[in-house]
Amino acid sequence: MKTLLTDTEDAVILSPEGAPATAAVIWLHGLGADGHDFVPLIPELHLPPAAAIRFVFPHAAVRPVTVNAGYSMRAWYDIKSLTPSGRDDETGIRESAQRLEAYITRERVQGIKSERIVLAGFSQGGAMALFTGLRYDERLGGILALSTYLPMRGLLAAEASPANRRVPILMCHGQRDPVVTRAFGLESRDAMEAAGYAVDWREYPMEHSLCPPEVADIAAWLRARLP
Repeated sequence: MKTLLTDTEDAVILSPEGAPATAAVIWLHGLGADGHDFVPLIPELHLPPAAAIRFVFPHAAVRPVTVNAGYSMRAWYDIKSLTPSGRDDETGIRESAQRLEAYITRERVQGIKSERIVLAGFSQGGAMALFTGLRYDERLGGILALSTYLPMRGLLAAEASPANRRVPILMCHGQRDPVVTRAFGLESRDAMEAAGYAVDWREYPMEHSLCPPEVADIAAWLRARLP
C-alpha cells in the first residue's frame, strides 16, 4: 500500500496515495515516545491498496510523569506507581479520551464510517484505545491493544457503550513483559470477558515490545477488520 506522509504539530498521518481513504486506524504511542514511533511498522503489514486506510499517529501532550521522577515527557496520563491504582490517573485518562474522540470525529467528518475506524495503541496508548473504544457511542471497526491493560476497570460496567459491546478486540502481550506484566494484561482480558466482551488474546516470548509473529497477527487482524 503506497502512502503519503504528513507530519503535523499534533500527529503524523499516512494517507493512501492516489485514492481517498475509506478506513482509518488511529494508533497511539506508548509513554515517552511520539507519533513517529509506529510509522515504520506500516509497510511491514503489507496491507492491500484496496483497503485505502489512513493511519493517524497522534503525539501525546508533554506532562510530568510521577513514576519517572516527575520528568516531563509525552504521556497520555500520569503514572504514580506501577500498580493498578497507581496507573489510574482519571483526570489525564479522561482528557486524553476526549482528544481521541476528537480524532474519531475528524475521520467521520472526512467521510469515514465509524465501523471502518480502528483504535490501536501500545502500552499507555493501548490503554487509551481500550478505555475510549469501549465507551464510544458509535460502533467501531475494532480495538487493537498491544502490551497493555484496561484502566479504571471498576467503572466499565457503568460507562460502557452498548454500541461497542461486540467490537472486535485483539490484545497482544509479551510473556516476559516487565513493564505491563502478563498477569496484569490477563486481569484486564478477564475483566472484559466477564463483562461480555469477546477478546482475542495472543501472547509471545518477548518483553515490552513487538515481534515478527505479532506483526503478522496484527496484519491479518487488520485485513479481516478493514477489507
